[in-house]
Amino acid sequence: MVSEAAMLNDAKLKAAKPREKDYRLSDSGQLYVLVTRAGGRHWRMNYTFGRNEKGKPLQKTLSFGSYPAVTLLEARAKRDEAKRLLSQGRDPAIARREAEKAEAIKRHNSFQAIAEDWFELQSGWSLERLHAWAKANGKWSYSQAQNWTVEPLARWSAVHSADVLIKLERDIFPQVGSAPISELKPADILQVLRAVEARGARETAHRDRQIISAVFIHGVASGVCEGDPAANLAKAMKPVPASRPQPSIIDGLDTQEERIGKLRQLLLDCEGERCRAQTKLALRLLALTAVRPGELAGARWAEFVDLEGDKPFWMIPADRMKGQKDRKKAHLVPLAWQAVELLQVLRRLTGRFELCFPSERHAHRPISENTLRALLIRAGYYQRHVPHGFRAAFSTYMNERPAVLMQPGDREVIDLMLAHTPKNVQADDRHGAVSDAEKAYNRAAYMGRRRELAQEWADVLLGDFWGAEIFLGEPMRWASSGPGRPD
Repeated sequence: MVSEAAMLNDAKLKAAKPREKDYRLSDSGQLYVLVTRAGGRHWRMNYTFGRNEKGKPLQKTLSFGSYPAVTLLEARAKRDEAKRLLSQGRDPAIARREAEKAEAIKRHNSFQAIAEDWFELQSGWSLERLHAWAKANGKWSYSQAQNWTVEPLARWSAVHSADVLIKLERDIFPQVGSAPISELKPADILQVLRAVEARGARETAHRDRQIISAVFIHGVASGVCEGDPAANLAKAMKPVPASRPQPSIIDGLDTQEERIGKLRQLLLDCEGERCRAQTKLALRLLALTAVRPGELAGARWAEFVDLEGDKPFWMIPADRMKGQKDRKKAHLVPLAWQAVELLQVLRRLTGRFELCFPSERHAHRPISENTLRALLIRAGYYQRHVPHGFRAAFSTYMNERPAVLMQPGDREVIDLMLAHTPKNVQADDRHGAVSDAEKAYNRAAYMGRRRELAQEWADVLLGDFWGAEIFLGEPMRWASSGPGRPD
């Protein structure tokens, strides 16, 4: 037995110097420090467990780490735990391996591990490839998803995949990512959601709850957890405020003349501003096609077909479409002659790039969606009209034309032109109605009529406007001083 005076203390441990050979400094209860020739001070404990082939007690050694990373008090606590296991007839070395294995299983079944497995299954992406690409190229965007997509026929579009991954990595993983999924309780999940609510993002918090719930459902199916603690949390969260429609300049106007007059004046005001020609062309093309602003920002020259022919159209790939799950079905946008003329002018500016509307600083990145919003604000339309407002304007004006100008089915055609997926429409063979599924997937349906409506809209919207070529060579900015600069 080691006397109290002979037991180790920090002073002795700090004073221990390397010698020509390794040596020991004993503490008590078989605990000692092995001082190596290299100067290392490693905690060890000798013990006996079981018997060897000759029937003699089997000598074993446990390692508890190195001093000072493992303090004297911590080493003694590890020794006491080993002795407790020995008193129960258990080998502490085997118990340690079992604990390490259990911990590894927990890490493998962490919320983040299960969430990433679920995400890759739904998105068709490889996160390993994505992270490698981002490390080599900087910020990643869904528009480069082909670089890390390994399953092209997965359920989600690239846009939706990016949105889900951002929420996971920004809101969820920092809070509960490392926790074993089987040990998470409703209170743990609610704490994550409360943090999102605290920054004023109530709608995002509810979407995060849906993502978390989907991960747990995947975990149940995989056999790593037994339930979904997020399933009933919506009632414990702050309600989502009533959504406000995107403002459009036609809001509150009763006549078609007022609506089209306001739209034309808006375009005149914006096109009179000083900015890049590409920005003015982007706004005009957005007004002509009524696509979503994000779809316009990511437009590529390879997507435009037959611009020199008599049936030009824009084929927007499914992975760039909002809510598009069928990656094989693109959205077809017939182009009026004014849109074709605009694209021919634009090609002189950006035709050498992949993107039609590249960023001013980075040609491989698309123009920001805020660029068009900023132009509208400068032109005096703050909170009166946003880029998305052209869709509402197109839908309202085209759906409220006099009955004599409309053909049966024009409302369905207009919905197709806006890429709206029909909801709750049942097939009726007696009247020859088109089924819900057919409308959702037949993106080329009514193409002749869609082309007619696109031209009608362009004619009424632009009328006798100047051609797109007028934007070339115009000043981009006001001089820092001098006459003419607005206050």
